[in-house]
Amino acid sequence: MSYLENAKALRSAMDGVGAVLTDEQAASYKLIYPHWSGNGVAYVTGDRRQYDGALYKCLQSHTSQPDWTPTAAPSLWAKVLIPDQGTIPEWEQPESTNPYMAGDKVTHNGKTWVSDIDNNVWEPGVYGWSVYNG
Repeated sequence: MSYLENAKALRSAMDGVGAVLTDEQAASYKLIYPHWSGNGVAYVTGDRRQYDGALYKCLQSHTSQPDWTPTAAPSLWAKVLIPDQGTIPEWEQPESTNPYMAGDKVTHNGKTWVSDIDNNVWEPGVYGWSVYNG
């Protein structure tokens, strides 16, 4: 088998494994996901791509356009907000498409918070969060 054939087989294997990972697992191995491209790529619901240092999941099938970046098209892409349970990221305002789940931890306004509810889109300190003293 040639180097090119080996590379294609490896890419195919990574795509197959990447498709079955949870968002948390995927964020831990985001390097296996290709970078987003706006050059007419056909994306399908569930595809994951790297963009601007973060991992995004495709929400609806579409063909990419240069101005439909993951950060500019929230109806097409949702940022994976919790990279892994071992990391406590800074809180980001989620969309309804990528809410925090019960047990997710974030930092915000100098405190660490844990989500008390699934599908949490509220700001810590407003509703659905408890101060984490872990």
